[in-house]
Amino acid sequence: MTKISSLLKLLLFLIFAGWLSVWLLKPTQLWTKTWKLAEKKASASFLTQSGLNFAVYTFPVIAIAIVGFVYLALKQKEPISRKGRSSLSVLSNPVVVNKYIGILSGFEILAVCLFVIFLAWTFYVRISNDFKKMVPMKSFTLSVWQYRVFRVATRSGLLAETCLALLLLPILRGMSVFRILGIQFEASVRYHIWLGTAMILFGTLHGGGTLLIWGIKHHLGDEMWRWQKTGRIYLAGEITLLTGLVIWITSLPQIRRKRFEIFYYTHHLYIVFLVFFLFHTGDRHFYMVLPGFFLFCLDKILRMIQSRPETYILSARIFPSKAIELTLPKDPRLTYAPTSVIFIKIPRISNFQWHPFSITSSSKVDKHTISILIKAEGRWTSTLCNMLHSKPDSEAGEMRFFQVATEGPYGPSSMDFLRYDSLLLVAGGIGVTPFLSILQEIASTRSSKNVLPIKIQLVYTTKDSQGICLLDPVLPYVFDAEQHYLQLKVFVTREHQSNRSLQEVLNEVPKIQNIHFTNNRPGHAIYGLENLQWMSVLILVVSVVFLAFLIISNHVFIKPDKKSSEQKTATSVVDILLICSFALALISGTLVATIWRWKRLREEIPSFSEKESKAMTPTGANRVFDQHEIHYGARPNFKDIFSQLANESKGSNIGVFVCGPETLKESVATTCQLISNGFQSGGQDHKPFFSFHSLNFSL
Repeated sequence: MTKISSLLKLLLFLIFAGWLSVWLLKPTQLWTKTWKLAEKKASASFLTQSGLNFAVYTFPVIAIAIVGFVYLALKQKEPISRKGRSSLSVLSNPVVVNKYIGILSGFEILAVCLFVIFLAWTFYVRISNDFKKMVPMKSFTLSVWQYRVFRVATRSGLLAETCLALLLLPILRGMSVFRILGIQFEASVRYHIWLGTAMILFGTLHGGGTLLIWGIKHHLGDEMWRWQKTGRIYLAGEITLLTGLVIWITSLPQIRRKRFEIFYYTHHLYIVFLVFFLFHTGDRHFYMVLPGFFLFCLDKILRMIQSRPETYILSARIFPSKAIELTLPKDPRLTYAPTSVIFIKIPRISNFQWHPFSITSSSKVDKHTISILIKAEGRWTSTLCNMLHSKPDSEAGEMRFFQVATEGPYGPSSMDFLRYDSLLLVAGGIGVTPFLSILQEIASTRSSKNVLPIKIQLVYTTKDSQGICLLDPVLPYVFDAEQHYLQLKVFVTREHQSNRSLQEVLNEVPKIQNIHFTNNRPGHAIYGLENLQWMSVLILVVSVVFLAFLIISNHVFIKPDKKSSEQKTATSVVDILLICSFALALISGTLVATIWRWKRLREEIPSFSEKESKAMTPTGANRVFDQHEIHYGARPNFKDIFSQLANESKGSNIGVFVCGPETLKESVATTCQLISNGFQSGGQDHKPFFSFHSLNFSL
């Protein structure tokens, strides 16, 4: 199996290298001449020019997804081994920590630099060729500077196209190709933001520069409303730019955080944006951006199918710190890695709002249920909390009956945190949620022969003492005398007390309220995503169907010129045929996915009983508090914490995981950077290596 994984990894590299080579060679004259010959041969063959464009520009990314999912499926079955050090490990740690751009690792900075160099290379090659020709448009009679401005504006549009080609890949969930690199969609969302901002910038330069030249030459009114039969359709480009600006403006933090509904609905204008982008650029350019849209549509379809039918809340626990824990039924066969998230929609609150929440339970501990922890801070979560606090009446069952739709769980393909010798978990407030699943996972496999961290330290900061109750799901493991590998350090920042032990604080924390829901209606457990091999097959089937419809429609409706191999058919007709072929392929994929899902859901929901839920209250006989600390009125000194852990774990690999407010992440990242640099410059024989990881908590 290891040999097969290595071969698949090599195949992935070769496909990616080939796809990247196409992007690098595309601006050159060599590629232009070669591609014209290839198009001429393809137009006379069964493949057609459209089939050639799909095979060269689109399919490589789809092939990466197909092979990548098979690779991830095999990787999940490989035994866990210790994470060895390498020269590239340093690149995974923070290099830049800034409150405006966030925390950037060496890999991210390297990737951004290479992407910028690629954009510069593409722009330079094309614009230098344009300036060498210097053939002004006769209809415009442009001067030298006007021609140069016009060509710069035109080539800026190609840079926007490059950003658009990658724009949708970071926000894929089930179909995410970033999982091959170990990056989850929660962490890659910022790449989507960066690419979207760059695309709008280049698109504005493209449109603004073009409109400027039109206005100077008094052709603005004539050119703006042109919908020509062949070539670029200018009106479609203007609609594309206007739609993109609306999407970008409404996604700014000032609007997204205060008016989420506006952000949510305007983002669905991406369909209008992409359709008119196709009409503006033509099908040849659209095949470059099609892979992301192709995978995004499949991802969306699978998510819609998975969210139906709906499930129900089995029980809820209300914490005194304005937090609630919901328990939902789960298929016993469903397994997920710790730090996974699940998307929740409650129709009684909103039929459209989906919210991601970190899973606090472990699939090895809870076979039949899945739990999430929610902090009542926003409008949606506060409404849910108020509904749970409502007084029961004679129709308590109906009043407190909650129907829930779910998507996910989405999480890492493997449990890499087990590969470290030691773990430092730093959490702030509700940011402790992903660590609850990690601790339960480790505790449940402690008796097995799996490789596990020998030392774990959890540093938890909270505003008041009531926030400590969020640790309730893992308190049995924290205070078990046999779990000596685990150390807890609690920092209560807004309270000032002295000589208080952790046991005394826990005894004074208000009790947690438990609510059980009675439900006599039929329902389904959470079945989770389809397996990775099945998704690979689905992608391949939809790709073949799309290519078949595309080739057939081209042979029937498009008639190329035998002398020049150019198409006589109107450009908009070619674009419509592409849209229809794509729609038919998606319909076929939807039918296959629906039938497959229906077969899985024929089984009834597993019965749930209190015996199947794990006991949350630790027994007093095995409680030990000496190794655990609680501090009032102070924030953690991460420099001392890192140094102490480094001295205790000489020569080992230490995984640093942080989840909480951005200020907390930046503080931990800065300390990790300083401590790591100090050990690298020191003369110790056994240098511990810190590997930094930033996690996202429920939104």
